[in-house]
Amino acid sequence: MSTGTLLAIIIPIVVVVVLIAVVVSMMMRRRHLRERFGPEYERTVQGAGSRMAGERELRQRERRHDALEIKPLPPASRDRYAREWTGVQQEFVDRPQDAVHDADRLVTSLMHDRGYPTEGFEQQMKDLSVEHGRTLEHYRAAHEVESLSTRRQATTEQLRGAMVHYRALFDELLSDGGGRAQPLRS
Repeated sequence: MSTGTLLAIIIPIVVVVVLIAVVVSMMMRRRHLRERFGPEYERTVQGAGSRMAGERELRQRERRHDALEIKPLPPASRDRYAREWTGVQQEFVDRPQDAVHDADRLVTSLMHDRGYPTEGFEQQMKDLSVEHGRTLEHYRAAHEVESLSTRRQATTEQLRGAMVHYRALFDELLSDGGGRAQPLRS
C-alpha cells in the first residue's frame, strides 16, 4: 500500500476519533453542569439565550465559587443560628411580616458567616447556585414574598410560605450543604 493511500485512510479515521472525543467531552461537561446546578442549569440556559452562553455562565460561576473561602460553621455558631431560627419562627405568630424580614436577615448573615459574599440578591443567587442549585427556587420564592411584604402587599399565607422557603436554604447552609432540600412544588 502506498503512503498516499495509507494517509487517505488514517487521516479520516483520526478526524472521526477527534470529533467523537470532542462530542463526548462536551456531553460530559454538560452532564456535570446539569448535575451540579440542578434546575438552575435550565433556568440559566434559558436566560442566556443559548446553551453555550448558559454553560459558559455556569462555568464562570464555578470559577468564582472556587475562589471563595466557603467554610463550615463551628458547632457553637451552628447552635446559635438554630436558636435564632427558632426565635424567628416564634415571632411569626404575632408579627409575620417582621419574622419574614428577620428570616431574610438571618439567612444572609448565615451566608456571610459561611464565606459567601452578600453584596446583592442576584450575586447571592449566582454564588449559591454552585453548591445549592436545588434550593435556589426556595430562596427566590422567599425573597419575592419578602419584597411584597416590604410594600405591605403579602398575604399571611404568602408570608408562611416564605418562612418555609427560607427554612429550606437555612437548613442546607446550616448543615454545610450536606442535606438536599426538596424541589419546590407549585
